[in-house]
Amino acid sequence: MDLPRIFTIRESNHRIHNPLTADKFATLGASLRLPAGTRVLDLASGSGEMLCTWARDLGFRGTGVDISTLFTAQARARAAELGVADQVEFVHGDAAGHVADQPVDLAACVGATWIGNGVPGTIELLQRSLRPGGMMLIGEPFWRRTPPGEETAKACHATSIADFLLLPALIEQFQELGYDVVEMMLADQHSWDRYAAAQWLSMRRWLDEHPDDELAPEVREELTAEPAHYARYGREYLSWGVFALMKR
Repeated sequence: MDLPRIFTIRESNHRIHNPLTADKFATLGASLRLPAGTRVLDLASGSGEMLCTWARDLGFRGTGVDISTLFTAQARARAAELGVADQVEFVHGDAAGHVADQPVDLAACVGATWIGNGVPGTIELLQRSLRPGGMMLIGEPFWRRTPPGEETAKACHATSIADFLLLPALIEQFQELGYDVVEMMLADQHSWDRYAAAQWLSMRRWLDEHPDDELAPEVREELTAEPAHYARYGREYLSWGVFALMKR
C-alpha cells in the first residue's frame, strides 16, 4: 500500500504537498482561533508539515494518516525535528474510511478529497470523527475561470470541466451540504508557482541520479512538457483553497 512512485518522485522534497506556503498555513492555523490542546485528525497528511507546525506554534495535538511510506517517514522525522513527537503521531495507512478512535476537535483533509470520492463523501467521512460543534478543513481545487473547453480542462489534469467548480459555486456546495463556511485560505499565483516549480527540480535531480531506472523515460517526458504546460493551462485556469466548515 503506497502512492505511485511518480508522485513521490515529483514531491519527494516538498514539505507541503499542495499550493500553500508555510506562511499561509501559519496564518490559516492562527485564524481558526482554536485553543492549545485542540485534537486534530489529518487524513492524507503527507509529510506532516501542517500538523507539526501547528503543534509547535499553537499547541495542537493529533494524528496524521497517509498512504505514502516516504511521506509518513518524513512526517515522523519532522515531528522529531520540531520537538513535537510527543504531541503528534503519523500512521502509514489508507485514509479512505479512516475514523478516529475518539472524537476530535478538528478533522482535516487538505487536498485529497478522492479519499471520499469527492467533496460530499469526504465531508461525511470527516464528520464521523468530529465531536459535536467541531470544525473541519477541506482543501479543494476550483476554477479561477471556466475553461473554454474539455481539452483545456484535461490539460489542467482534470478529467472534465465538471470535476471542479468556480469559487462561489464551491462555497455554495458546502452550504447546501449543511455547513457554514467560517474561514478560508486561498492559493495565490506565488504559492501555486512554488508548488509546481519545485517539482521540476526534484524530477531533474532524480533523473540525474537514476538515469537507468525504468521510470526515467516517463519522468523525462513529464519534465520536458510540464513547465510550459503549467504556464499555459494550470496557471491560468486552476486555483485551490482550504475551507473551514462547521455543521449547522
